[in-house]
Amino acid sequence: MSAVTLPGRVSDHSTAVDRLLPRFREIFARIAAGAAQRERARELPYTEVAELFAAGFGALRVPVEFGGHGATLPELFELLAELGQADSNIPQILRGHFTTVEILRNLDDGPVRAHWLEKIGAGAAFGNAQSEPTGRGTFDISTTVADLDGEAVVSGEKYYTTGTLYADYIRVAVTDGDARRRFVVVAATAAGVDRIDDWDGIGQRLTASGTTKFEAAPVAEFGEFGHRPGFLDQQSSFVQIVHLATLAGINRNLRDDAVELVRSRTRTSLHAPSDAATSDYAVLGVVGKIAKNVLVVDSILQRIAQELEDVNARFAAEGPTRDLFAEVFVNTSAAQIAVIDAVLDSANLIFNAGGSSAVRETRNLDRHWRNARTLASHNPVVYKPTVIGDYLVNGTTPKSFADRYGEPENS
Repeated sequence: MSAVTLPGRVSDHSTAVDRLLPRFREIFARIAAGAAQRERARELPYTEVAELFAAGFGALRVPVEFGGHGATLPELFELLAELGQADSNIPQILRGHFTTVEILRNLDDGPVRAHWLEKIGAGAAFGNAQSEPTGRGTFDISTTVADLDGEAVVSGEKYYTTGTLYADYIRVAVTDGDARRRFVVVAATAAGVDRIDDWDGIGQRLTASGTTKFEAAPVAEFGEFGHRPGFLDQQSSFVQIVHLATLAGINRNLRDDAVELVRSRTRTSLHAPSDAATSDYAVLGVVGKIAKNVLVVDSILQRIAQELEDVNARFAAEGPTRDLFAEVFVNTSAAQIAVIDAVLDSANLIFNAGGSSAVRETRNLDRHWRNARTLASHNPVVYKPTVIGDYLVNGTTPKSFADRYGEPENS
């Protein structure tokens, strides 16, 4: 649903994104116009994602010298929130892509970094294949890269492979013959790659977060890359803030839907203090509470995005230490708790703004709760209060992607 124009409304975005938002505003509007219907019909947004990449959205964080926009992290996350307001599925579809860009940005200069940044700058899209369905343990990776007749090939099965159906290339977490964990790149349409649309979550239904299988799939040229030591600690915060930006977008959509819902109501309750919903102080109070949640969530998103930007700058200047990203991850975890509480509150409140008419399937307002609840279950929030408390009381450094994927040598 398109945003409602509110009198005196303060813009949801800062002036920092003014140079980039106009480039994508019309695309966001087209995406928003069909979002509810796509979700009802389970129509995957191939056209919408392709249009974004053609317009350079996937190159937001790519340095200018490689054909990108050189966006800051606050700019990226605000644009993802704007996109999430239009359709919350799409920022999650792009999460693995932007994670790949962050890894590439922080490689040492060389042919691998240049090759992929140039491709992404020209419009290439990446999907994600990290998690596995084996369930043997958090850090187990059974997918392998091995030599077959002089060619590196990938074999294994992944789940939660968000965005692979929309991608040109897939970043795959593998182990090699020496049991070292690393990332390799496989072309999405290469022989031996089977992308399956079997994601059956209650929300975020169009993200293609299901299965991808690899059967001796060839690694792409320049497709074996490492990362700068220490940088994977950053990724734990980055990937969560992508979800927070998406939740911020859902929250804004809830506010706008609540305003439109109240304005369109022609009936009210026997016990209502007014014959019109637009002058019913109880209903107006519901809209006000949702607007309060929007302000809270947007403020948190802006703060945590800037904090990660600042820590990235320190990392570039000072080099890696395990503690460098620990505090920002703890603060990201606190942000996750607060944002999820606020957005789920908004998703519940909206039904009080509309009465019986709000639960009609044609309005599809339940999608906001389903999508927010699904995002809340990624990087499960249930563990985050303990992570925060253990850090503050005992000085325990939170685990990060460096624990999961190791610290392979840079390419």
